[in-house]
Amino acid sequence: MYKIIALDMDGTLLNSQKQISPRTKEAIAKAQQQGIRVVLASGRPIEGIRNQLAELNIASDSDFVLYYNGSIVENVGTGEIIHQDIITGKDAKQIARMAKELGVHTHAFSQIHGLITPKNSRYTDVEAEINGITITEMDFEQLEDDHPIIKSMIIDEPELLAKAIEQMPAELQQQFTMVKSAPYFLEFLNPNSNKGVGLKAVADYLNVSAEEVISMGDAGNDLHMLHYAGLGIAMANAMEEAKQAANAITLSNDEDGVAVAIEKYALS
Repeated sequence: MYKIIALDMDGTLLNSQKQISPRTKEAIAKAQQQGIRVVLASGRPIEGIRNQLAELNIASDSDFVLYYNGSIVENVGTGEIIHQDIITGKDAKQIARMAKELGVHTHAFSQIHGLITPKNSRYTDVEAEINGITITEMDFEQLEDDHPIIKSMIIDEPELLAKAIEQMPAELQQQFTMVKSAPYFLEFLNPNSNKGVGLKAVADYLNVSAEEVISMGDAGNDLHMLHYAGLGIAMANAMEEAKQAANAITLSNDEDGVAVAIEKYALS
């Protein structure tokens, strides 16, 4: 029997209208009634997840949420942080310099200033709108080297971002966990942070084995948790790399794919 279901949000739990469908809500509620913990695992900041946590009644002292792609794992009921590995101002400056050289935009999440960018652009606006947060424009060179940065991102039109990725130095793979969360978002995390690590932290806390975990996702930032879970499920709308990492494929996020998978694999 499965004891944890971890769900990515954008492109997985949420449909194209950024809503949770009635069938998906019902399937999640039934899983919760069976004692299964439902964990939201998102690249978003916590501000961009609170409404969905409330909507799904994920609120107790034994409920957990992964945000910033597993850089932070929080007990929803108590607010206790059970896992955190982030990067620094020095890292954000390095990434911003590289972005400038490659001709793409950048932004980052500071634990002090929130969403920061040297120059606002279309996809920083997208980030702010999705999460209901404000943007602070600032010169990253003014950040202290030890400034607490949760994650840094290179953002731009998909074709420009793809070209920039091709030109990036290979050693960055050792320095950071790099994940593509959308065609226009490339994220740089602490090397000890990803959704798989975050999900393992929850499972260990609840004394649950990986074999008792289901994870569902659609993008490059979901690969680690698809690999970690005993049953990793990709959406029909998923990137090809997510499908290849999964044990099974469900319907798309616009076809109640999460509900279909829960009904098939988790509900008794």
